[in-house]
Amino acid sequence: MEILRNASEAKGRFRSYRTAGMSLGFVPTMGALHPGHLSLVERSVRENDRTVVSIFVNPTQFDDPGDLERYPRDFETDQRRLEDAGVDVLFFPEAREIYADDYRYRITEGELSRVLEGAHRDGHFDGVLTVVMKLLGIVGPDRAYFGEKDRQQYELIAGMAEAFFLDAEIVPCPLIRESDGLAMSSRNSLLTPGERTIAPRFHRVLSGGGDVISMKAALEADFNVDYVERRDGRVLGAVRLGKVRLIDNVRE
Repeated sequence: MEILRNASEAKGRFRSYRTAGMSLGFVPTMGALHPGHLSLVERSVRENDRTVVSIFVNPTQFDDPGDLERYPRDFETDQRRLEDAGVDVLFFPEAREIYADDYRYRITEGELSRVLEGAHRDGHFDGVLTVVMKLLGIVGPDRAYFGEKDRQQYELIAGMAEAFFLDAEIVPCPLIRESDGLAMSSRNSLLTPGERTIAPRFHRVLSGGGDVISMKAALEADFNVDYVERRDGRVLGAVRLGKVRLIDNVRE
């Protein structure tokens, strides 16, 4: 597996794949990889001639500096897992490489990004959409893979790709859960043992049916609830447990 850190060098490498007629799959991540991430990687490896994974903890999507500081990082383990999964290139840039413009240019969506996560995390989706646009511009993939745990994020990225006539197909991939139902997330590693015991109750309540008000009331016994809402045949929710914020969604 090749590791590239410079955007210009990376663009040249990916251009050579396309010139050679190879299909290119891309999985953008912030590292601290778990089986949910690896399910996206494995799908890309199956469906494309070459697979690129990026690891970049994107500072512009964090509304809380403490959350950015606490975000788990384990590059050596991530590298080993990606090599084992058959990834061809790991793109691992520094922030100054991605934001040479000091974030003067950014992507803003004016409707879906203002609700749910957007209503609770000021500027979050501006950061997400901007970094994804930059990464897609560097990699130029045929397909880019995103997990459905972040359902709102997926919808916004797919909408951005359509609105800006991007060539990449934005591919949704199923949410992967722990055996007790907790949605896999890099942040789960930050839960204390006691919190980890409580956390699966979030999914049980969301998937248990009933009205939104009743779900919120049930969750408030153990969590600080940001929202529980129904949208397009799904129940979406976000809660805080200690210092960790959890999101999830279930089909109705």
